[in-house]
Amino acid sequence: MLYITGFTVYSESNSTNPEESCPMSLRIPRIPGIDFAAVGKQLGYLEIEHSDNENDAAVIPSPIAVLSGGDGPTVLLIAGTHGDEYEGQILLQELIRTLNPDEVTGRLIILPALNIPAVREGRRVSSVDRVNLNRALPGRADGGPALQIASIVAQELIPMADFVMDIHSGGIASEYVPSAFVYQGPTPELWAAKVAAVAAFNAPYSVVVKPMLKAGSISGAADRAGVPMISTELGGRGTVSLPILARARKGLRSLLGHWGVLKDAGLSGIGEPIQWVELTAQSAVHSTMAGILEPVVGLGQKVAAGELVARVHSVEELERPPKDFFSPMDGVVAIIRHPALVNIGTTVVNIAVDHGTSYAKGNHEPS
Repeated sequence: MLYITGFTVYSESNSTNPEESCPMSLRIPRIPGIDFAAVGKQLGYLEIEHSDNENDAAVIPSPIAVLSGGDGPTVLLIAGTHGDEYEGQILLQELIRTLNPDEVTGRLIILPALNIPAVREGRRVSSVDRVNLNRALPGRADGGPALQIASIVAQELIPMADFVMDIHSGGIASEYVPSAFVYQGPTPELWAAKVAAVAAFNAPYSVVVKPMLKAGSISGAADRAGVPMISTELGGRGTVSLPILARARKGLRSLLGHWGVLKDAGLSGIGEPIQWVELTAQSAVHSTMAGILEPVVGLGQKVAAGELVARVHSVEELERPPKDFFSPMDGVVAIIRHPALVNIGTTVVNIAVDHGTSYAKGNHEPS
């Protein structure tokens, strides 16, 4: 029998004949009950070890599904990296329930609630360890829950994959234009694969950021492994948008068809032009005053440099006038903070550079 631990694969057979030692199964110790080489549908859990005041030795189960129809590409689908982002969790739960293995060419590895402690609490990070999972890769096998999950994803699952998608929304704290989200580069080949995936998913917007923006992110880990990956930002506000969910549902099936893992996807993309916008180091508008946020622009609105985008009102100082905040550049309103109470340093609005629909036509070289 074949086992996998990190990057080490070995067979328990003592035969020296390669034909007699051919792999019959593929297992990861921290994902018991799942044979990654088997055809069919398997449901199980990542076993995340945890010890605290209530449990001297406990296991936190993070759900996983593997659907395989035989030979073909492997696609890793993730949601629930942050616990307060719900569209992706719904989409992947639906996919697990409704998709049959005979509809799959290759293998789907689906993690619908990756950071299960945060998902249970409906928070970006969990109170168990307060670690942002999307900044924790490559993780540590002997670390806390988020670091263990990060280790499994970075060291065991991403290397098995030909393509990766991590589905995010804005969460409780913010709302994004509904978008695909990609890191530039890091090679021309990976960039071309990302652009093609963005086109297949066909969200209204595609947000692009500089290469390796956050080295500890899942996107960064995929780039280091040389695996094409896209993420998303599907609205936010800690709720579910029905129009965005419906659009993403169609886009996901189109993307899986594009990646060659879903037979007869039945969709060739929605075909509407994609607005490409870029977040830069100058995009964020930070409050310099504590108080109540009043956004004065809307998501997707085009603004000019110096244009008023938000104001903050004092809570206690009744005679103090509100503080105005202005756009640092010409661009598009890509992100707006959702909770009204802000502190000094809170990001209230993000303005993205507007690249129109021409960014994906091959004229742009990743910076």
